[in-house]
Amino acid sequence: MAHFEDIDQFRQRIAEALPSANIPTLLLLLYQFTGREYWLGPRFIPAKSGWDDNDSGGLAIELQAEIRDAALSAIMAWRQGVPIARADLSAEELIRMLSMSEAEPIPPEYADMMIHKLRRYSGAVPDPVCLPDNFRILVIGAGMSGIAAAVRLRQLGVSYIQIEKQDRTGGVWHSHRYPGCGVDTPGHLYSFTFASGDWSKFFPLQQEIDEYLNRVACDFGIESSIRYGTECLFSRYDEESRTWHSRLRLPDGREETLVTNVVISAVGGFTTPKWPNIPGLRDFDGPLVHTSNWDPGVTLDGKRVAVIGNGASAMQIVPAIADRVSALTIFQRSRQWAAPFPKFLMSVPESMQFLLRAVPHYEWLYRLRLSWIFDTQVHESLQKDPAWPHPDRSVNALNDGHRETCTRYIEEQLAGRPELLAKVIPPYPPFGKRMLLDNGWYRTLLKPQVSLVDSAAAQVEGKSIRAINGDSHEADVLIVASGYDITRFLLPVQIFGRDGVTVREAWDDDDCQAYLGSVMPGFPNFFMLYGPNTALGHRGNFIFTIESQLDYVLSVLRQMGEKKLSEVECRQDVYQHYNRTIQEMHQKMIWSHPGMSTYFRNARGRIVTNSPWRLIDYWNLTKEADLSDYHIMGNVGYQSKASAEAV
Repeated sequence: MAHFEDIDQFRQRIAEALPSANIPTLLLLLYQFTGREYWLGPRFIPAKSGWDDNDSGGLAIELQAEIRDAALSAIMAWRQGVPIARADLSAEELIRMLSMSEAEPIPPEYADMMIHKLRRYSGAVPDPVCLPDNFRILVIGAGMSGIAAAVRLRQLGVSYIQIEKQDRTGGVWHSHRYPGCGVDTPGHLYSFTFASGDWSKFFPLQQEIDEYLNRVACDFGIESSIRYGTECLFSRYDEESRTWHSRLRLPDGREETLVTNVVISAVGGFTTPKWPNIPGLRDFDGPLVHTSNWDPGVTLDGKRVAVIGNGASAMQIVPAIADRVSALTIFQRSRQWAAPFPKFLMSVPESMQFLLRAVPHYEWLYRLRLSWIFDTQVHESLQKDPAWPHPDRSVNALNDGHRETCTRYIEEQLAGRPELLAKVIPPYPPFGKRMLLDNGWYRTLLKPQVSLVDSAAAQVEGKSIRAINGDSHEADVLIVASGYDITRFLLPVQIFGRDGVTVREAWDDDDCQAYLGSVMPGFPNFFMLYGPNTALGHRGNFIFTIESQLDYVLSVLRQMGEKKLSEVECRQDVYQHYNRTIQEMHQKMIWSHPGMSTYFRNARGRIVTNSPWRLIDYWNLTKEADLSDYHIMGNVGYQSKASAEAV
């Protein structure tokens, strides 16, 4: 009787969830659970959508009802033990399914990556790594990248030491706490393949992401071994012993030298705030705060607040505080494109959270759909068409379509305010700078207490901020939302390679390069996660990029163990060829367009942050390391056993 009641309750909860479920995903689930081609038939092909997940599929109400009724029956049959008809989907099936679901052809080359993701979602782990017992790895950082590295190393039985300078996991998602801070990638995509996120919002905010990362660290058993409050001051490669000697500052201020065979940097890129060079800024007569180091003690209510910057962090913080202040002035150095954000702050219904937990196949298929929508669709629109007649406004016909869509949206949001429209519509092509999502920015600009200054701040005197155009505004609180120094990778740590050469010297400060964004010559046994040219300027799930990099690192380590190697170092010619290739690709892409300034480029104009690859291309490049790309050294007995010396 109790079992019947459990089944009855389960049925009720699934029935409550289905009205909120994503219809195209339910169609995929129905095909997998029942095996009936009927659910992939032409009458159920969704209408083509924009950049959202197309919850209704644009299908008629009666068709949606049929799909939900059938889904309830199929899920209940599965719950009661009926085998899944297509438990192991083939490559051909996945392509057919996703092509139908997205209402556009999915190239067959994506099938292997989709199968790889499905295996990871269901709990598969990489092949074992067998290294000597005294072989140790230092992981610097316990943010998103560091957590992924530690989880994989622990699963594969590899000995490692992980340090984190903060008091807990989370990286930037723990340290960045300004109002409105959140992610602009769907939460169900912004999750590790090996750990689902039980998100309360479709686009979660900072605290929930921080809690997710900490929960993953706890669930996978890595949290208790992290050495918190410990900072790596520098790490130096010893060529004789083929080991890295890392100088650590401990929580009590003492210093320690840690010797390991390998160093994996997971320090991230959003760690060093970038302050604008504005005379008098640091002498502002009132609270001055950068979004990267938010002071929760700063009083905003009823105050006159000025914000320098209008990029991603400004677009989040401004709508979040606008109704609390008496006046809000925004100094805009350049204009930004922002796309519609229909699910901003939208809660995931509790019933839907239950469906995602109780029927993991639904979540896996939902995530596959999201990965196509957010990881892949835009890439083609970023390629320069040499024959395109309007290169000033767009780079090809698809890109021009994005411009028209975004322009029309902005015009709708600011209807009746031509003076604002003249200030906000950018002159450069969409995606030329980081594409933002509108989380209420345009509605906020309409508020009577909000002023947009279409000019950068030029000077600060007392409480007055003067713009380049001559306008001056008084403020009680000054918020700097000018972003981060992300063109200088590895800034938080000094890294010394062969002959004592530092990465800053190797890169001539900000001319950062790496093979696959991960390794570089002169720095043996050193790996970067989130290195140069790995950021996704064309939208997408950056966590999967990190996991792809990590798969590559694990492949190198696996082969080091198999071949009894003590040293691997990227070849100079491989490094140079790769970086020439990606820069040639960039010259054909939007980020080399001369019509805008962007943090994607360094002082020399070279693009150092963004990846030119489609996600499928990068995944193929990183899924298995080729040791012919490296200079390798055989086992020296690992005679310099990893050790720690307290000083």
